[in-house]
Amino acid sequence: MPTPSLLIVPARFKTGKLYSQIPTSGAGDFTVTRNTAARRFDSAGLVASVASGIPRLDYYTSGGVTGCPALLVEPAATNLAFHSETWASGNNWTLDAVTRVTGSTSAFLAPDGTFTANALSPTSANVFHGLYSNSSTQNTYISGTIYTQSAFFKQGTGVAGRYVQLTYTGGGQFTQNGYANFDLQLGTVAVVSGTSADTNRTARIENYGNGWYRCSLTATCNAAGNGIGVLPVLVNASGNTRAQSFSGTVTDTLYGWGAQLETGSVATSYIPTTAGTGSRSADVVSVSGAVSGSIGQTAGTIYCEFEVTNNTANRRVIAISDGGATNRILLLTNNNTYFARIMSTDVTIGALSVGYHKIAIGYQQSGVSGDIFVSVDGGAVVSGTANSFPPSLTHCFLGKSESAVQDVFYINARIRAAALYTTRLTNAELATLTTP
Repeated sequence: MPTPSLLIVPARFKTGKLYSQIPTSGAGDFTVTRNTAARRFDSAGLVASVASGIPRLDYYTSGGVTGCPALLVEPAATNLAFHSETWASGNNWTLDAVTRVTGSTSAFLAPDGTFTANALSPTSANVFHGLYSNSSTQNTYISGTIYTQSAFFKQGTGVAGRYVQLTYTGGGQFTQNGYANFDLQLGTVAVVSGTSADTNRTARIENYGNGWYRCSLTATCNAAGNGIGVLPVLVNASGNTRAQSFSGTVTDTLYGWGAQLETGSVATSYIPTTAGTGSRSADVVSVSGAVSGSIGQTAGTIYCEFEVTNNTANRRVIAISDGGATNRILLLTNNNTYFARIMSTDVTIGALSVGYHKIAIGYQQSGVSGDIFVSVDGGAVVSGTANSFPPSLTHCFLGKSESAVQDVFYINARIRAAALYTTRLTNAELATLTTP
């Protein structure tokens, strides 16, 4: 197997810089910009903040910490839920047949290592038991926009401490009445339901360790208007219907923390809020200029190991270009289907399961046209031909648009490794390189 001309396995960094392993001259070091602080899952297993401009080396691997982090690249996002950690009545939260207590024992240790978790218990009344953010300062929903709400939950005691439901406001903005039930003992999504009107409804549960799970529900607003935000519901069985009434056991306890409501089909990294919304800037990771010597100009190979999430938007994984959006070779996804693109011609890769995958793209110029060859996870190579080929390739982008002036199409996921070769690897080498 040939040696790559550029290799980056996220490990070494400083403010504004992510160092490549190859080349060692610095020509392959990526510039990193982000104008705000942001959260990551650190090597101690905690949700932790890093300062602006610091690459986010994220250790999240579904409930555990590994020795090798991945680079977290996300678009700008805003948490629309006020007081994301303090779920107290009168604090832009309303508790409906639910009591809340706080404490300083280990049970109240939140995912960020602070004693800020909320202990929630149902009252004994035979009614709906829930709580909702933005109960006084309501959120303005936009029709046709996809929203994702999320929060961290931990199993406490009793059946109402094992299960939790997320749903959206019943004020008319989400008439599909979608909801999802989560089993915190098994760490599974038990039910995702609602009317068929919402084609974008999905739910996800992620294990953050120490008993904490991040649960999320995505749905599309189908009527503009103002409404409440994150809506956790206590339920006493995995199959409960939306906001189902039951006679609560007051000693049942569910722990919650870190509520977030945002636009888009993926729950992005946690953004804390207090009396207003909170925002995070995008992660811009790119290298240009001197790196052109590491990019094959008439033939080459692009490799990336990256995380697939349930993301319906148009996203870039890795791209090389002349700094613009026309002369380019890249790996992208749109509506959960992956493509390899040379100029404006696509080779369809297809849908990929949630989790990490390896893809290698070989390319070569053939007269005025260009050929492209793709292997996924060691599979057979698929190929295609474009009727034109980039005249110059000077930039490489990780997880964003192939244009130096467009900060769009962010991957919204993690990248474990990326590499460039100045030769077009053979089909056998492409399959070997991507074998899990």
